[in-house]
Formats: sequence, C-alpha cells, structure tokens
Amino acid sequence: MTSFVGRRHEIAEVRHLLSTARVVTLVGPGGVGKTRLALHVAADVQRAFPDGVWLVELAGLRDPELLVGSVNEALGIRDVSHRPPAEMLADHLRAKRALLILDNCEHLLRDCAVLAESLVRSAPGLRILATSRQALGIAGEQTLPVPTLSLPPPPPGSGRAAPPTAPSAPSEAVRLFAERAAAIVPGFTITDDNRSDVERICRRLDGIPLAIELAVVRLRALSPGELLARLDDRFRLLTGGSPAALPRQRTLRALIDWSHVLCTEQERLMWARVSVFTDGLDLQAAEAVCSGDGIEPEEVIDLVIGLVGKSILIREDHPGTPSTARYRLLETIRQYGREHLVASGQEDTLLRRHRDHYRRLSARAYADLFGPGQVARFGRLRLDHANLRTALEYCFSEPGGVPEALGMATDLLYHWITSHYLDEGRRWLDRSLLAGAGPDETRGRALWSGAWLAVIQADMDTATTMLEQAEAIGRRPGQEAILGYVALWSGMISMSRGDVEVAIGLYEEAAERHRAEDDPTGLAATLIRLCLAHSFREDWPSSVAAGERCLALCETHGEGWHRAYAMMALGVGVWRQGDARRAAELERESLRFNRSLDDLLGTGVNLEVLAWIAAAEGDHVRAARLLGVLEKIWQALGAPLSGYGHLMRYHDECEAASRAALGGAAFDAAARYGGRMTRDETVAMALGEYERPGDLSATVPPSPLTRRETEIARLVARGLSNRDIATALTIARRTAEGHVEHIMTKLGFHSRAQIAVWAEDRDRTGDHGRDGGHDGDGGRDTGESPPPGG
Repeated sequence: MTSFVGRRHEIAEVRHLLSTARVVTLVGPGGVGKTRLALHVAADVQRAFPDGVWLVELAGLRDPELLVGSVNEALGIRDVSHRPPAEMLADHLRAKRALLILDNCEHLLRDCAVLAESLVRSAPGLRILATSRQALGIAGEQTLPVPTLSLPPPPPGSGRAAPPTAPSAPSEAVRLFAERAAAIVPGFTITDDNRSDVERICRRLDGIPLAIELAVVRLRALSPGELLARLDDRFRLLTGGSPAALPRQRTLRALIDWSHVLCTEQERLMWARVSVFTDGLDLQAAEAVCSGDGIEPEEVIDLVIGLVGKSILIREDHPGTPSTARYRLLETIRQYGREHLVASGQEDTLLRRHRDHYRRLSARAYADLFGPGQVARFGRLRLDHANLRTALEYCFSEPGGVPEALGMATDLLYHWITSHYLDEGRRWLDRSLLAGAGPDETRGRALWSGAWLAVIQADMDTATTMLEQAEAIGRRPGQEAILGYVALWSGMISMSRGDVEVAIGLYEEAAERHRAEDDPTGLAATLIRLCLAHSFREDWPSSVAAGERCLALCETHGEGWHRAYAMMALGVGVWRQGDARRAAELERESLRFNRSLDDLLGTGVNLEVLAWIAAAEGDHVRAARLLGVLEKIWQALGAPLSGYGHLMRYHDECEAASRAALGGAAFDAAARYGGRMTRDETVAMALGEYERPGDLSATVPPSPLTRRETEIARLVARGLSNRDIATALTIARRTAEGHVEHIMTKLGFHSRAQIAVWAEDRDRTGDHGRDGGHDGDGGRDTGESPPPGG
C-alpha cells in the first residue's frame, strides 16, 4: 500500500543469487526491511516461476510441529488425506518450478533449515527465499545481509569521512522519510529549514525503515526539530544498554521505547496486554482479555483507537467480515509489549484470560452450531486460528488445564473440518485424550469427533478403535447421547466397506437416538447419509424422504451447512431418477452456500454431481472441463470424494462416457481447459454466472487476432514464456510481451491461462485467425512493442 524506496543494489543482488542458488536467505535485524525486500523481488521474478510464487508467514507460528502444515496451507495443499504432511508437500513441489518465501524463520531456525534442505533435494525446480535474523546454515545456502537504508553524509566536523554522494540525490533514508511524511502531513517537503533535522533523525535511527516510519507518524503533532529532540533524549538514556546486544538492536529498542513513552499510562498497559494475541484480535477480544486491573471495559475502545492512531496497532479489514474490524501488532512491537507484560508479572494472568476467552468462543460456536450465522462464526474462527492454537497450547502448560484443552479441541470440530485443519484437529484431540483427563461426556464426544476426522481421512482402523472407546463411555448412565454418534460414524465405516444394509441399520439407530436426545445436529448429519445410502441401493422414496426431512429440519432452525449437504445428497438421488434439471438446481443452491463458506470438500462434491449431470445430458465438453477442475481439487484435498468414496463409481462412469463421446484427444483438451480455470471461475461457470470464451457448444465467432497474434497465442498454449516465444520467433522479448498484452486486450482476458484455453478451442474448431489485415507490426518484427491498439 506504500511505495518501495531504494534497495536497487539489494534487488539486483537477490535476483542474481536466485538465478544461481537454490536457497537464498536475507539476514538482518528486525525492522530492517527483509520481508518487504523479499516480496518486492518476488514480484519482479514471478514470470520465471510458472508454478507460482508462494509466501509462508511464520511470525505467528510457535509450534515447530505445525511448520509443514503451515507451508501446505499457504500452498493450498489441504490436509484431508492420511499421508504425512511432509510427504504431501514434497510430492506437490517435486515437478514444479516455483519460488517459496519462508518469512521470519529465526524462531524456528532448525526446523526451517531441515525443511528447506529436504525440499530442494526432492524438488529440483524449487527455489527458496528465506528471511531470518540468522542464516539457516544448510549446504548450498547463499546469504545476503540486508543493510539499513543509505544515509546522508555526516555534517562537517563529525570526525568521519563523508561518502561520495551527489548533493542532488537524497539518501534512501531521507527519501523514505519525505514520502511517508507527505502521507501523514499533506504538503510536507524537505526544505532548507528542516533538511538538517531530517537528516539527523535518519542518522539517529540508523536508516532502519520501521524506525523511520514509526517516527514519521509523530509529525502529526511534532515538528522535525521537536521530534529530533525527543529522539536525542531517548538515545542518551539507553546508551548504557547491554553491550552483548547488537547496536542496531539497541537502537530499534530505543525507538520502540520512545514510542512507548509517547503513550499514556493506560495505553502502555493496553499495549502490553494485547501482546498476548497472536496474529490479530478484534474489539470484543480486547474487551474480554485486556480489561480489569486498571482498564475499565468501556475504556478499551478509546485505548484501541489511541494505539491505532500511534501506529502501535494496525487496523485490518477482512473480506466476509465487513462489520468487524481487526487489529494487528507488528511482530517487533508485539515482542516489545510482551517483555513489558512479563516484567509486570501479569503474563500468566493475561494468558489465562486469553485462553478463557477463546475457550468461551469455541464453546459458543459449538453450542450455536445448528442455526443462523454459521458463515460468520466459521469465518471468525478461521481468522482467530492462531489465537486458538495459543489458547490450546496454554492449556497444556497450566496445571489442570488438559480438560480445558480436551473440551476446546472438541468444540472446534466443525472448524477443523470447514477450515481444512483436519490433521491439526486430530493432533489436538489425540494429545488431549492421551493425557487421560476430562469428564465422561467430553471424552466421549472427543472420541467420536476424532473418529469422524479419521473417517474423512479414510483412516478407518483408527476410527473404529475410537468409536469402540466412545461406545464404552456411552453405555454408562447419562451418556446415551454419545451412542447416536457412535452409530452414525460406524455407519459411514460400513458404507465405505460396501456393507450398505448394515450402514442403513446403523443410520436408522443413530436417527432414533438423536431424536430421543433432541439433537438436531446429529439428526441432520444422519439424514444426509441415509439419503445417500438409500439412493445408492435405488430406494428412491426412502432417499427423498430422508433428504426432505433433513431440509425441513434445517429450515426450521435457519441452519445452512447441513442444509447444503442435504441438497447435495438429494441432488444425487433426483439425478439418478432422471430429473436432471431439478438435480442441477439442488446442486447449484448447495454450491452457493459452500462457496460462501469456502468449503472445498462440499464444493468438490457439488461440482462432481454437476459433471455427472452434464454428461448424462450429453454436454460432455462441460463434464470434461468440470472433471479437469476436480482433478485439481481432489489432488489438493488428498482424497477424491473424501468421506463419500462410495460415489466414485459415478465419477468413473462420467469420465468413461465423456471420453467415449468426445474422443480421447478432445476429452483431454477439455479437461486441460478446466484444469486451467480458477476455482472461482469454475464455481461461477457451474452456477451459470460466467461462461469462459471458446465454449465448444456455441458457434465460434470470428477471431479478432492477426496471424502473428494467433501464432503467439498458440505458443502461449504450449506453455512458452515471453522469452521462449521471442527465441522461437526470432523477435525481441519486448515485442513478444507487447503482442501478449494486445491479445489479452482484444479478447478481454487477464491471464495467460485464458489465452491458452482460447487457442486450444480455436484449433479444435479449425479457426486460425484472420487471413488478412494488419499484423500489428507491419508484417515484420522491429524489436519494439507494437503501438497501442495493434
């Protein structure tokens, strides 16, 4: 959101290192700009990595066991399969040319080093760009110390030689100060009157970008001279700091300490208290955790506003949660606040409050699960995932805290599923259960919850064992509610093994028990699976009856997630009875909800059924395209139709029918077309909101491209980069880039993938571009881009 100042030498050096080394680490103190430099270089070189540039932010991650899972999450590798996360990651990257940015490695140094070395050994096309306060120390690593911004020469008489700097070229530090100051104080410029003060400020701050940006904010109230005077006071006070600390670290600490002094006493207290949050917080969390002992609940909002105004807290807005603002501390600022919290003796108190808040949040989300507002609740839990981890970890550090961890991990069951944290959810449940604490009701619920997660990951043996243990608890007086879920998930295990009649019997037992317990969540989950089981054995009246009972139950409570799955299940049965139109309507309505929740598994099942419907109606091109998209989805999840594996026969029949109707080459081309679509494009297409150009079912319009542009479009379809195209056609790279931009403009596209699928479609229909007309470069290549408009 702000300009990038300077760093020309460092940018060139990092680009050079990335061209010669597999692992490059940017090293330097906090606040020096390592992350910003890495992101800027990544944007510059992204064309060299056709499989993507991926950022993994590690500052909020404390548990090294979650490192690989965090990388998988950043790359969109969903943890549904039961394969080890490290194996999934290595397989995903093995054949790819990609750049992976590991940001803030210093607190996970050994684990990051092991991971980086393992990945570059298994993926020859992978490059890793790391940022850290310390080198990873692995073979082949190239390190680049990130210096502070260049400084103005010292004034005459300082005793130091001035570097050769042109008077007309301000230093990087002064440029940064001037640009940020103009954003804070409109009209601010460097003048003869303030130049000396600004230059002295930059030198006092050692050219550290974060320090300069924090200082500039004070210009709202202070002149550069007044700002300089305060900095002088703070640095003199801190010159007697520990000689073991690096000078730059002492200077940054001095600046943050100075920011601390500018806060009121209550703001300082608030700053220390919000440091217990990981990766952000909202106002409700601040009020619950930070009030008390010197801060009244009604004072929290004013203190938050004050800290935002002083650039201690950063406000963030997130799509899907427009009514709730969130706040974040820069990691250096958070660590500073945490040290003050520790010194105050209140750290354990605040960590307990933090844990209690997120324990209540989790319990409330579970208690209110079957009702309206699901999307907002699930979205909030997703945003607070790092805080949930911190709260769970605290439970294990506190004497007697394991029962709280068990209850919290169990209450977060639907968060683990809808946010695709299956492995992590199982790990928290297993860790809590192994500790052997907790009341019968909670242990029983934790066991069947863990069993459901295991079923989704096709780990049926573990699921069976956990359900046996849950059943033993359920047989005790007062624990009968557990038995309904034991029967439900046992039915899924039987269904996966082909024992349909056994499964239906278990589902019917589960439904009866859930009705007796007045448990609409369990009843809805059971009716969905009864609907699918009856459909599988072609008992249409029973299937439809179960599905419609589930819909009625959900609509009574205003519930959305189970309703979407019920519509999916009904759609399967209705389609198999021959009513393709109504089946498609049901699947699309279900898909709309799953899109709002970003439920990848639910979306995948919806697209599967819509592909089957398309094939049954003879639209084999659409079916093939959807199957192409689904290949990516199931690869990301790790298991096709996870939890619904008995439906795979319909997938296989759909693929066989479409391949036979189109022929192998046309089917593969259509599937590749779908595979290049984004998930958003695919869902929009499936919902009838968007059709990509080049639909083979429609009459193909005349091509707007010249012969040369059509030739280049074909090369794009073959996967050639602009440089490759320039070499193949013996033209300048800039000319190739210009042609590609003109192609996108003419076709209304915004990506090379769209050009590629368009070109493939044109080739299959025999259209090869205009026979005449201007070729965009007068029929020759001049080494320059064609003019705008072609």
